[in-house]
Amino acid sequence: MKLNTQNLKKTENRIIFLFGPTAVGKTDLLCSLFSRSCEVVNADSVQVYRHLNIGSAKADAEVLSKIPHHLIDIRDPWENWNVNDFVSNADKVCKDVQLRGKIPVISGGTAFYFKTFLYGLSEAPPVDPAVRQEVSQWFETVGKDAAHTYLASIDPVSAARINVNDTYRITRAVEVFKTSGKPLSSFALPTTVRNNMDVVIIGLTCDKEVLASRIRNRVKIMFDMGLVDEIKGLVAMGAKPEWQSMQGIGYKEFFNHDNLYDESIAEEIAMNSIHYAKRQMTFFKSFENVNWFSPEDKAGITALLKDRFPDLPEEAWPSADLS
Repeated sequence: MKLNTQNLKKTENRIIFLFGPTAVGKTDLLCSLFSRSCEVVNADSVQVYRHLNIGSAKADAEVLSKIPHHLIDIRDPWENWNVNDFVSNADKVCKDVQLRGKIPVISGGTAFYFKTFLYGLSEAPPVDPAVRQEVSQWFETVGKDAAHTYLASIDPVSAARINVNDTYRITRAVEVFKTSGKPLSSFALPTTVRNNMDVVIIGLTCDKEVLASRIRNRVKIMFDMGLVDEIKGLVAMGAKPEWQSMQGIGYKEFFNHDNLYDESIAEEIAMNSIHYAKRQMTFFKSFENVNWFSPEDKAGITALLKDRFPDLPEEAWPSADLS
């Protein structure tokens, strides 16, 4: 049964967060529970790129036919995309979705996007364009490892928070230090929710052994679907390891090997994904007011949604046994 959105109450400021580690089962829930009343705002830093489909586990045509997705396929692989881009674009998309009488559900695995969207960036000063250019050229010269080491020497707190592959946040921290003479970690982080958002936060979690098995199975499926050919196509476009898009798990590993068919690449991707899932959960657990569920607990999630949105008609949320 398709929901008649004309019967929905005005949804201004209503937003749902649906997050969890990679391969936990977010896509299945989006299709089965959220398709009638919501539209998805992608919060994955790799799925924004065109041509990066298999390695990023991007929603396929079948999923997109069930529930609209926004902020996917909006950048070319050689372009940059950062948290500021995400917040500004997500704000516009959420407003459009709400005006259509739907609820935006922000879903993905880039944990930093969620917290920044909710609270905004730190109170650090704006960076002078000349400093930004200087740091950018320096970063290209020394590389990410040396840049992260330097960050640890000037701002150990930020360095501990920022992964060595997160080039945007490393660069941002160095820019702030060069501009202000103070470490980024010394500036206060916002603690008030932006724009009076009415946010329902749903976190998905499962046993770590089960999650590891799901990740390994997903990596196998990716290779069966043609991940190597996808990489070849990107290389033919001129893909380089320093491209921001190529630094995501599922892509960066190929640049560590001369042979694209190296059998160890699949295991490397799986292990990196398992370690990344652990870091994701650590970050997600820092959020307050999270409603934690097993991805199989559709009845519990449905009950939460009905409780938080009592004004919506019964048909807004599918029956819990609907798959």
